Amino acid sequence: MADTPEKQGPSDRAPRVEYELPVAYSSVSGFVTDWAVNLSRGGLYINTDKPLPVDTVVRLLVTLPGAHFPVELKGRVTRTNALGTPVANQSPGMAVEFLDVDDEKRSRIGEFVERLRAEFPPEEPVAMTRK
Repeated sequence: MADTPEKQGPSDRAPRVEYELPVAYSSVSGFVTDWAVNLSRGGLYINTDKPLPVDTVVRLLVTLPGAHFPVELKGRVTRTNALGTPVANQSPGMAVEFLDVDDEKRSRIGEFVERLRAEFPPEEPVAMTRK
């Protein structure tokens, strides 16, 4: 069942960009690798047919293009969209809010988001080529 997202005004949300990034996260069965499809300085949305329950705390490894190593982060699932639940323009998955992020990591993510927002118009999602 999908959780109702909290109502937020445009000024309440961090600038975000639609972009596919490989992400690994902890689950009950170990680490799972999926694709994040939406990224902001404050969190990301992971495409998955098996979203974790809301309020689950996860360890994330996010691979930013050009980085030598994945960025390790901690996050909390804030909402889910289960497979088969109709939510306009939203694929099955889960939104994850970053927790306890140090300034250096938040800055790197924010700079990456802003660079992509400047390079690509918001109405055209950008996809990284999967290999």
